[in-house]
Amino acid sequence: MPRADANPMRVLQGLENGSSSVRLQAALAAGTSPDPRLIDKLIERCAIEPDFYVREMLTWALIRHPASMAVPKLVNELRSEHAQARSQALHTLSKISDRRAWPAITRALLTDADDEVARSAWRAAVVLVPEGEEPALAAVLATQLGRGERATRLSLSRALITLGETIMPALRAAMTDPDPRVRHHAIATERLSRDPDAGFEFAIEEAKRVVALGTTSQEG
Repeated sequence: MPRADANPMRVLQGLENGSSSVRLQAALAAGTSPDPRLIDKLIERCAIEPDFYVREMLTWALIRHPASMAVPKLVNELRSEHAQARSQALHTLSKISDRRAWPAITRALLTDADDEVARSAWRAAVVLVPEGEEPALAAVLATQLGRGERATRLSLSRALITLGETIMPALRAAMTDPDPRVRHHAIATERLSRDPDAGFEFAIEEAKRVVALGTTSQEG
């Protein structure tokens, strides 16, 4: 990989280039030699960048800048009408891990209609949640049980499990939900919390058997 050019003007030009490899180099340069003048452009690019690897480099570049400058701008991005802007801002905030961003992780984001936004919000929330607020967060996350395809459900299970024992009341309540998808997901998450090596598919299949047998006890 050629040496990244850290000249701010060339970085700005590079971020607009039609070649993903050039944009990658520009993002690398922005993180290698942080310059506060680049923060707005990095965030702006996150919202529209189509290449996954470039987006990850943009996030890395933002992490390299002072959190006191980057976090407020990322929080503002959470109000964007564009799903990718919200998702990438949440992803970056989860990596920065500055708990001053916690108040911006709203219920609306945690239940966002866009799966990628919601998944990013779940990951950010479990990183940023202040001590003592885990039960309230678990209750909100539990409202999303049964949502989406495998990747979305697995993301939610992992987020819940990160919160530890505090999730159990919400999971037990969900185990009696009228929707079988919610019950399956709740039981599978509880199984995974006890046996992380079991695998999500195995836990889901076991959950289905438990529901078919009519029991949601831990012994079931």
